[in-house]
Amino acid sequence: MVKRFILNEVSYFGPGARKVLPEAVERLGKKKALVVTDPGLIKFGVASMVTEVLDQAGIAYEVFSEVKPNPTVSNVKSGIEAFKAANADMLIAIGGGSAIDTAKGIGIVINNPEFEDIVSLEGTAPTRHKSVPIIALPTTAGTAAETTINYVIIDEQKQKKMVCVDPNDIPAVAIIDAELMYSLHPSLTAATGMDALTHAIEGYITKGAWPMSDMFELEAIRMISSNLPTAVTEPKNAEARDAMATAQYIAGMAFSNVGLGLVHGMAHPLGSLFDVPHGVANALLLPTVMEFNMPCCLDKYPVIAQAMGVDTEGMSAEEASAAACKAVKDLAIKVGIPQHLSELGITRDDIPRLAQQAIEDVCTPGNPRDVTLEDIVKLYEMVL
Repeated sequence: MVKRFILNEVSYFGPGARKVLPEAVERLGKKKALVVTDPGLIKFGVASMVTEVLDQAGIAYEVFSEVKPNPTVSNVKSGIEAFKAANADMLIAIGGGSAIDTAKGIGIVINNPEFEDIVSLEGTAPTRHKSVPIIALPTTAGTAAETTINYVIIDEQKQKKMVCVDPNDIPAVAIIDAELMYSLHPSLTAATGMDALTHAIEGYITKGAWPMSDMFELEAIRMISSNLPTAVTEPKNAEARDAMATAQYIAGMAFSNVGLGLVHGMAHPLGSLFDVPHGVANALLLPTVMEFNMPCCLDKYPVIAQAMGVDTEGMSAEEASAAACKAVKDLAIKVGIPQHLSELGITRDDIPRLAQQAIEDVCTPGNPRDVTLEDIVKLYEMVL
């Protein structure tokens, strides 16, 4: 079977890496950018850390800051109009997955106008042209949207998260500057960090995994488990922040190419129907879904346990696998992740609707263990 691995053209890493932005713009040969970000990053001065670099270099830009935490079809359409009105020829996305995903939707439709309805981009849309060039600067260490070929947009009409998978949407340049993450609230640091861990673990055990992706995912698991607690408790710890920024990118490199699984399949409807932050949903679900998948993962779970610092010497495969699930749950509790859906306002009556969307989600088929609608209902009930 032929394997495919798609990565950014160029990526830059390290505190202060945003200073290479003028060089990146010059290399792309572009003249004016639409900066895509959200109101919070404008308010707290994070976006200005990037736009100041553009100002100093004399690079023309306009700002579109209407991005929502869970971006919608309407969000993307507004961004498309803003891009056209600005006469821009490139996109600079500053933010977490929401801003970068919005930029991906804008960039794809500008160069593939036959998909202007946005909803036809769901799944693996047959776009013919690369996105408008995107330079992505993540402000969270979680989604890895700056290096993936995926983006997620909510279809307001169906109240459903559309997972779009398209090699043409990958940003041309990724700039991973941990200094843009120093002001991130501890709860968001925890949620996005656990999102990255979910990417790494699901990417490691998914049906599409292979040795090259395994290499990246295991290193990401090791780095996240070692550095996330410090990043949460010491927000300006440069070493921990930089490690988390790098780890989430590493995880993204791999899962983007091999897929995810049931955790994401169940997390997406929690976001689309109840606006639960994606990282929180993933972190809450991950240990329970791992336990469900254990019979199919007795070869890989002990390796996860070891990557998370568990001494598995003398343990059976079953014992080491259980230790991996426990290590994940312990980490989630340590960084303050809610442990029950009821804490987030979800009731038993909501489960059938959640389960139906989850069984239809594009990520669910990648799960290492085949799953039924009844299985998903039971899993939601277990974490209620």
